[in-house]
Amino acid sequence: MTTATPPPAPPPALLRAPLPAALLPAPHPAPLRVPAAVRPAHPDDAEALAALSRPFVRTGALRERPVALYAARAADFVVVQAPDGTLDGCLALRVHEAGPVAGPAPSGVLYNFCVAPHRQGHGVGSGLLRAVMARARARSVGTLFTATVGGGGLFLRYGFGPASSGTAPAAWTASLDPRRNARVLARTL
Repeated sequence: MTTATPPPAPPPALLRAPLPAALLPAPHPAPLRVPAAVRPAHPDDAEALAALSRPFVRTGALRERPVALYAARAADFVVVQAPDGTLDGCLALRVHEAGPVAGPAPSGVLYNFCVAPHRQGHGVGSGLLRAVMARARARSVGTLFTATVGGGGLFLRYGFGPASSGTAPAAWTASLDPRRNARVLARTL
């Protein structure tokens, strides 16, 4: 029988030598800041919703909506309000009743999702999406749909995937502008 002998201990100078950067553990990312306040929108937020959305309309990421529509559909929206009262983000949920295509549960459509550029990457979008998903569950929504002209990375991280527009609410799919070439994404709740 043979026994292995441990290798000799390294000289003390090597024990104190710094590790090469490639061997150091990756730094932990800074924690995301929690949005100042997430709340339901009110009709008097209509001007601020339109102003927040305007830069995204200019880039083609959102469709233009009149201020009156924001006021009329304020109950669809959840907003993130900064401590100074400005809106840093918004997301709307429109619930469509169950039907032959949607099945036995209502379905929901997420629309007008935008976060002010200076707040992107700080958890505002995630906070909005979580709040709207909780609202959808409270209303017994079975499937959530959205359309995006971008990559949809946040939606994908939250379990959304490509979907056929034929499975979405017909009134919503009929309103999609084919010139925008938006992708339909869906997620069951």
